[in-house]
Amino acid sequence: MNLILFGPPAAGKGTQAKRLVETRNMVQLSTGDMLRAAIASGSELGKRVEGVMQRGELVTDEIVIALIEDRLPEAEAAGGAIFDGFPRTLAQAEALDAMLKGRGAAIDLVIRLKVDDAALTQRIAGRFAESGRPDDNPDSFKVRLDAYNAQTAPLIPYYADAGKLLEIDGMGSIDSVAAGIDDALGRL
Repeated sequence: MNLILFGPPAAGKGTQAKRLVETRNMVQLSTGDMLRAAIASGSELGKRVEGVMQRGELVTDEIVIALIEDRLPEAEAAGGAIFDGFPRTLAQAEALDAMLKGRGAAIDLVIRLKVDDAALTQRIAGRFAESGRPDDNPDSFKVRLDAYNAQTAPLIPYYADAGKLLEIDGMGSIDSVAAGIDDALGRL
């Protein structure tokens, strides 16, 4: 089974993906984690990623897709992948579909965690006040949220038209969101 967890930053995608890894033995394909791992590996691809990131540029679709493709055999052996943070654009969604089709697979389900932007912003502000983590800075979060709404949210109709989109209220507790995901997966 190939699953996309979809939603803005801080919607809980990573939390739910980790739970699915533990309960269903799926492989989480987090682009952020893969970029950091590629750099740490010292591979040729990792060196390319490091150079791009050091220049403050965005990693190209070509690189991100190569990282995903490199991890697909592991996900296939485990029985499924959870795509977390990918795809972010229509071009990436189309490339993912083509890549999976070439392997005799497809995206089975896209779970959109529906959340309220204002509530997310408050959540991040509270987290920042407690942790002081730079990535929880409300100003940085607003930039990330705006980028999501401009670039990634347009994927909603793409997956809805394909009949693969299921929406779950992401504002509930971790357990209630998890129960909604489990229910959706149980119906597949």
